[in-house]
Amino acid sequence: MKEKVLQRFLKYVTFDTTANPKNANCPSYEGEREFANYLVEELKGLGLSDVSIDENSYVMATLKGNVEGAETIGFISHLDTAPDITGKNVKPRIIENYDGKDIVLNKELNIVTSIKDYPEIVKFKGEDLVVTDGTTLLGADDKAGIAEIVTAIEYLVNNPDIKHGDVKIGFTPDEEIGRGANLFDVKKFDAKYAYTIDGGIMGELQYENFNAAGATITIQGRNVHPGSAKNKLVNALHIAAEISGLFPSNERPETTENYEGFYHLNDINGNVENVTMVYIIRDHDKSKFEDRKEFMKATIAKINEKYDGRITLDLKDSYFNMKEKVEPVKFIVDIAEEAMKELEIEPLIVPIRGGTDGARLSFMGLPCPNIFTGGLNFHSKNECIPVVAMEKCSQLIVSIIKKYAERA
Repeated sequence: MKEKVLQRFLKYVTFDTTANPKNANCPSYEGEREFANYLVEELKGLGLSDVSIDENSYVMATLKGNVEGAETIGFISHLDTAPDITGKNVKPRIIENYDGKDIVLNKELNIVTSIKDYPEIVKFKGEDLVVTDGTTLLGADDKAGIAEIVTAIEYLVNNPDIKHGDVKIGFTPDEEIGRGANLFDVKKFDAKYAYTIDGGIMGELQYENFNAAGATITIQGRNVHPGSAKNKLVNALHIAAEISGLFPSNERPETTENYEGFYHLNDINGNVENVTMVYIIRDHDKSKFEDRKEFMKATIAKINEKYDGRITLDLKDSYFNMKEKVEPVKFIVDIAEEAMKELEIEPLIVPIRGGTDGARLSFMGLPCPNIFTGGLNFHSKNECIPVVAMEKCSQLIVSIIKKYAERA
């Protein structure tokens, strides 16, 4: 599968599918629709059934089973790439037999992937790596996932002696801006269980993610000429700084890891007259998550008393920990872990310090753990992916499908 998945990936990254958070339409960028239409034709060419694309560019298809009684499972990846850095005019380069040293991505612009900053790449010494030219992201998140799924399905099509049940494929738009599952038709997809192929380094297997909420704090100041401001001016900027100081400095993203939650000041805008602060709240533990939200409410209420009601808080839940929905059917994680071990992939069962379509889909009735794509340094110019990881992921998908047939 190695050559197949590589060539497929190199083709896919030529599509610019950068999600646009400022566009309320779905998809948020027309390049996603163009890529979706390309995939529809490719899936039809493989002879799959029920190949469809809806008005929002959700792509679905079915590989019909050849064994009775097997549970229908699905594999899902997303079409879009992160808006943090452009995905237009991606120029991938293959480094053969990587020597384990710093990688110069762009000599003219002095853009380097150094082993000091990215020590995890050293473990792929001797492997072939796909990298960028340092001016764009690569798009392995999540075009590698799509390439791995399609390559695995193609392998099953070309090897009809391999027993398998019905397999569903789903590709979603706008995952990177938090909308990937918004319009996903779980009933139409019609799978009992699914896996998102959207993780990072080879071996990642995840069925826990953050509980998440978003908070918008609006501060109404009062501007007066500074020459006559005494006892009149209320500086919204200073109030914002005071609010920021009320949240523990050791509970921020830059000071936490593993299962530790945080408050993150994600955005601040304004002037003396008016300021808007945007926080995100994260915790794996549901009880601690609720405590964090209560702390946010109490903190704002207290400071609001001090400033005569000039502060408003809009606090909303975003998504929840998929563990709650996956644990009752934990065998779907165990199957993936067993398949990894058989392929000599070391399972890295770690919590996601973020969210995924799988979390939302799990709460929509489709339990959906997350599996690695093999990529590193997502959302950056230093993004790369070992070719062996893409090959292994495609093999893993085939192995998981076979195991569900064996259960039948």
